[in-house]
Amino acid sequence: MRKSIDISRIEFSDFNWDKGNWRKNWLKHKVTTDESEEIFYNEPILFFRDEQHSQKEDRFIAYGITDKERLLTVVFTIRKTNIRIISARDQSKKERRIYETKKNTQI
Repeated sequence: MRKSIDISRIEFSDFNWDKGNWRKNWLKHKVTTDESEEIFYNEPILFFRDEQHSQKEDRFIAYGITDKERLLTVVFTIRKTNIRIISARDQSKKERRIYETKKNTQI
């Protein structure tokens, strides 16, 4: 089981997109760049370190919610003050359970 981490103190100024990543997210998962970015402004949001894919640079996983209440899992890295989104997709059943549990404990 992943242990959530607190990276809420990280301030970011913008998002950085690789053309291939935003295109892949849309074609494969029907997630727009706006939806991917929205979860970083909405609460609750859960962060996990992506140990499996952090060999070259630290990668993180975020469970969050869009403005239209779509539950997403977003994989990203931080470069200087920019969040670089690698992938975004709908949360799995297991991820939704984890997210909803956290959401209900914050009420």
